Amino acid sequence: MEHVHVTKYSGESEPYDESKLRASLSSAGASPQIIDQIAKNIREQLYDGISTQKIYSEAFRQLKKDSTSSAGKYKLKEALFELGPSGYPFEKFIGELFNRQGYDTNVGITMPGDCVTHEIDVIARKKDEFLMVECKFHNRSQHHCNVKVPLYIQSRFLDIKEKWSHQPGHKFKVHKGCVATNTRFTTDAVQYASCVGLRLLSWDYPKREGIKDLVRQYNLHPVTCLSSLEKEEKALLLEKNVIFCRQIWEDKEILKTAGINPRHVNKIAKEAAEICNHQT
Repeated sequence: MEHVHVTKYSGESEPYDESKLRASLSSAGASPQIIDQIAKNIREQLYDGISTQKIYSEAFRQLKKDSTSSAGKYKLKEALFELGPSGYPFEKFIGELFNRQGYDTNVGITMPGDCVTHEIDVIARKKDEFLMVECKFHNRSQHHCNVKVPLYIQSRFLDIKEKWSHQPGHKFKVHKGCVATNTRFTTDAVQYASCVGLRLLSWDYPKREGIKDLVRQYNLHPVTCLSSLEKEEKALLLEKNVIFCRQIWEDKEILKTAGINPRHVNKIAKEAAEICNHQT
């Protein structure tokens, strides 16, 4: 097995690392016995050049047989790609992540800068801290945010900061810019952002505080994690501003209000409750 190389979505090749598979299954709540069994089955199917997508699909298929809730958590990264195509659900998603961290947020607002007016994805406030958050949604994992993104966002932030700083009571407040993406940042993007003090949030950055970590910490799995939903039903829920599984767990009637077939409601609500670590 140590000689087997896998092909990543980007086309790059790297040695197969079973510990990554085990870690992702464990994070999804799979039992040690199920993890051992899936890892063994995957090991038996390996061949040189196998795609990571094929490994993921097979692991997901096997996990789903044991637990739909664990399977839903396991597919979190893929579920984030389904928060499109407009990207607005992703903005609501990011806004709620900041809410859970103690911020008051506004999503999709227009703000005047010192030079021009800007459309801002999320404004987040907490005590004396003001954040301007720009959301960069991608529907493919290989679409990383390069240094051009933080360069552009930093220039917009500085224009708004200049205006903010001259408002009454803002002289001693902290103003920061932030870029959030559902994929990753390139090394030079991280280096530039660190240099100028721009905050970054991606799938796995900052370490142990990335989107995947915050989702699990605050129990904010998107409805696109639900295996019991058809593609059309997911689109319908997102259109009706039902972004999170916990919204369904807290009030399953919103499924009917959104136009979901009443015959599917109980099954969907049960899976949503299980993903939120609550039994119906």
